[in-house]
Amino acid sequence: MIYQLHEFQKSMLAPMRLTAEAHHLLLRHPFNPLGYTHGGRALAAACEIFEAGTRHYAKPAFGIKSVRIGDRRLAVRERIIARKNFCQLKRFERQGDEDGAFGQPKLLIVAPLSGHFATLLRDTVCTLLSDHDVYITDWRDASRVPLRQGDFDLDDYIDYLIDFLHLLGPDCHTMAVCQPSVPLLAAVAFMSAVGDAMTPRSMVLMGGPVDSRVNPTTPNKFAKSHSLAWFERTVINRVPAYYPGVMRRVYPGFLQLSGFMSMNLDRHVGAHMKMFHDLVRGDGDSAAQHRAFYGEYRAVMDLTAAYYLQTVQRVFQEHQLAVGTFCHRDELIEPRAITDCALMTVEGAKDDISGVGQTRAAQELCAALPDGMREHWEQPGVGHYGVFNGRRWRRDIAPRIRAFIARHHR
Repeated sequence: MIYQLHEFQKSMLAPMRLTAEAHHLLLRHPFNPLGYTHGGRALAAACEIFEAGTRHYAKPAFGIKSVRIGDRRLAVRERIIARKNFCQLKRFERQGDEDGAFGQPKLLIVAPLSGHFATLLRDTVCTLLSDHDVYITDWRDASRVPLRQGDFDLDDYIDYLIDFLHLLGPDCHTMAVCQPSVPLLAAVAFMSAVGDAMTPRSMVLMGGPVDSRVNPTTPNKFAKSHSLAWFERTVINRVPAYYPGVMRRVYPGFLQLSGFMSMNLDRHVGAHMKMFHDLVRGDGDSAAQHRAFYGEYRAVMDLTAAYYLQTVQRVFQEHQLAVGTFCHRDELIEPRAITDCALMTVEGAKDDISGVGQTRAAQELCAALPDGMREHWEQPGVGHYGVFNGRRWRRDIAPRIRAFIARHHR
């Protein structure tokens, strides 16, 4: 019912949004003298902020057109190399490297499936693309997947990762950002236990809830304080009739977005107030940065109910991987089976989503790895998103990851 009310609200606000957009365009027209007055700029700014807050945000594009390698700038094109019902594997193919001619390490980036699209990792991809042959899991919005294509759960997630690693072949490296730290660790442990030749050479886990009992954050405490039945009753909805996935049970992306924004409501309100004043002052650069961030942040996707509920139960309530009860297709997952896949864990000192120590817990779980195949880095002064995005990511974290992968590439 919440989904239907949300869509009804969007429909009711549509005329007001279109009116605000029209007024904004009129007031910003260079031939309109009102646009040069303080009152006109203030009204135009208010109209823009209202329109942006009530708009539907579609899946953004990566928009990566080129990359610099040494003293050359090469064109980049996106190519889908595998399609599954709930995910496509995308390669960022660099001019001249279509057949792997550059000989650089293959890197599979496992994007989070937690409400935002994989494009949230645009900066991550751009930074690593000059030194690696980069692939990414581009997850599909569950509301766009027809019921006839089946369901998707945590076991399917792990199967997808294993299939993608088989497709990419030996000598591949992996990186999981946030939520996929658990399924990637499980997939690598499963492959290691059966002696799979396609087990990756390394994995980098960044800001992930491997053991959310350590320094629990607000989302961790929320998951523990509510029963699984409460989550199923309260946040699981069916997709409305005008989407391809009509009647599919999902956790709507707009609920996840509301939860994230409510955690730091003062900061988001302050950011919008700053944008208003920037627009009134004519500071177009600052306003453009705000638009770019929130254009990405507000673009959300639905998750299947089975996957969401299993993640809540197995990762955040029962901590199955950390306590040794995590199973994949009825096979017990034992991280100590990992003996030939180097492990790097990365955390942000100010992370309010995955607390400090939650990702590092993977180091203890992978007890059979020799010291020379493990590394940990805690980045001072960054929160959750700063681990994989922004100045400190590019300046401090990415170089360490490059060096780690290079050290274990063979």
